[in-house]
Amino acid sequence: MAQWLVAAKRADFQKMAEQYKIDPVIARLIRNRDVVGDEEIRKYLDGGVEDLYSPTLLKDMDRAVEVLKDKIASGAKIRIIGDYDADGICASYVLLKGLSVCGARADTVIPHRVKDGYGLNESLLEDAAKDGIDTVVTCDNGIAAAAQIAYGRQLGLTVVVTDHHEIPYEEGEDGSRMYLLPEAAAVVDPKREDCGYPCKNICGAVVAYKLVQQLLEEYGKKEILEELLEIAAFATVCDLMELKDENRIIVKCGLKNMRHTKNLGLKALMEVCGIEAEKVSAYHIGFILGPCMNATGRLDTAKRALALLQSSERGEAVALAAELKNLNDIRKEMTVKGAEEAVACIERNGLEKDRVLVVYLPEVHESLAGIIAGRIREKYGKPAFILTKGEEGVKGSGRSIEGYHMYEEMTGCKEFFTKYGGHKMAAGLSMQEKDVDAFREKINGKCRLTPEDLEEKVHIDVAMPLSYISKGLIEELELLEPFGIGNTKPVFAQKDVHILNGRIMGKNRNVGKYWVTDGGGRFYDMMYFGDLEAFHGFLEEKAGGYMVNRLYSGERVDIPVSILYYPDINRYGGRESIQIVMRGYR
Repeated sequence: MAQWLVAAKRADFQKMAEQYKIDPVIARLIRNRDVVGDEEIRKYLDGGVEDLYSPTLLKDMDRAVEVLKDKIASGAKIRIIGDYDADGICASYVLLKGLSVCGARADTVIPHRVKDGYGLNESLLEDAAKDGIDTVVTCDNGIAAAAQIAYGRQLGLTVVVTDHHEIPYEEGEDGSRMYLLPEAAAVVDPKREDCGYPCKNICGAVVAYKLVQQLLEEYGKKEILEELLEIAAFATVCDLMELKDENRIIVKCGLKNMRHTKNLGLKALMEVCGIEAEKVSAYHIGFILGPCMNATGRLDTAKRALALLQSSERGEAVALAAELKNLNDIRKEMTVKGAEEAVACIERNGLEKDRVLVVYLPEVHESLAGIIAGRIREKYGKPAFILTKGEEGVKGSGRSIEGYHMYEEMTGCKEFFTKYGGHKMAAGLSMQEKDVDAFREKINGKCRLTPEDLEEKVHIDVAMPLSYISKGLIEELELLEPFGIGNTKPVFAQKDVHILNGRIMGKNRNVGKYWVTDGGGRFYDMMYFGDLEAFHGFLEEKAGGYMVNRLYSGERVDIPVSILYYPDINRYGGRESIQIVMRGYR
């Protein structure tokens, strides 16, 4: 059973509440997110585009802008080489639109996941040289492509790198690190050791946005920055960046723009997915729209997603959006099957005892490795690598947990990889099939995770009685949005909530609706969207099967439980009422 831990961070919550005209509970939630100091609190509550950091704070930004201005002035052909995930697609779009507005002769190439693999390769650079390209600009890749960039220079190409991934390094015997930057005309990456950019964890599309922002300012053409900001926000959520500091402001402002987007492709994608543009949230991007954009790069070609963003005619946009949604529906079915195969493999081979799960599934489509790795990480609470058989050897993706820096741990095993890259929470790799078992053995052998690190922990923001909830407090909770990694939806808890009756709802009978009280004379509707079968088992163990049967037959019962919850407002038939959404129990 998961540990429930109540946050105990201290501050003068009453003073904060009075100063910022917020409820003391909201003040406590802000402190729990480590937002301290008047300026940081102001930015958290009211931050806007004027609070975004200057692009000039990025190392090599001045060199990148200078190179591109010279190339634009001379009419040189520029090629953007991106990546096939949502971040790479968005970054490519941002660069292409920005450079074109500045008068550049620019095009873009997004590598094919299977044919090209991740990032720059020699054939992409050879193609560029044959096509008369003078300058290659990378986005969401390039930092780990020193050999390829050296080859591009031999071909006469100028290369500008924009990336956000970790910088490759060699470790000395004394544990010191020598970072290996590619020899490009400019290398813009906030992870550079010599880069003083305040927000290190921005995505590839935001790095691209910063470059375009600086270019547009130099050319005096800033009109498209609002549209490009919403694309950068979309990528920030899709690439699982922490919604802290600048990232949170980008997503907050980007969502505001997106609700009135002029981008026909985004508008069409929301339409075919049944999302009202005025209500689009970070949740919709992360779990509905983003997966549609990613699906085309997984199962077909990411060029379709780029074409969607570039659509200039509504009919074309709707047709492309429908194709992306259909591909995502197919991807979802394949993912469920692949995740089931992964669990079967783990249990068949006794891998569940490993602290780092390395699962080889030769028949699974290589594009699904990352999603399946995420599912396995969630199920077992451990870092997970899913490896599949590619055209040349084994390809795989990893997804990590807090407390395990995946890229650094992989660097200690780099002798097994023909190619690898990533960051703290996610990574990709290529290797030979013969090395799979040795990699599994070494990555586990050097793992320093303790049983406590692997124990599931639920961090409770506030132990708050249901009787404290009001419509005003629920509306104030919106000040904390957008929610996501690094700025999670608050978790509230209360002991001894009494379940009085309940019923099963939903087309698939997978939603529970309960009438509950906290013993203070007030009654509430409580919804549960989780695993109903497990919840029924818990209730039977606590109160007996007879009592649970009575619960669902309409009779009044009294079953006390401790719950994790989030308060919400139910709007139905023109009426509003407070309801509780249960997120955990014990």
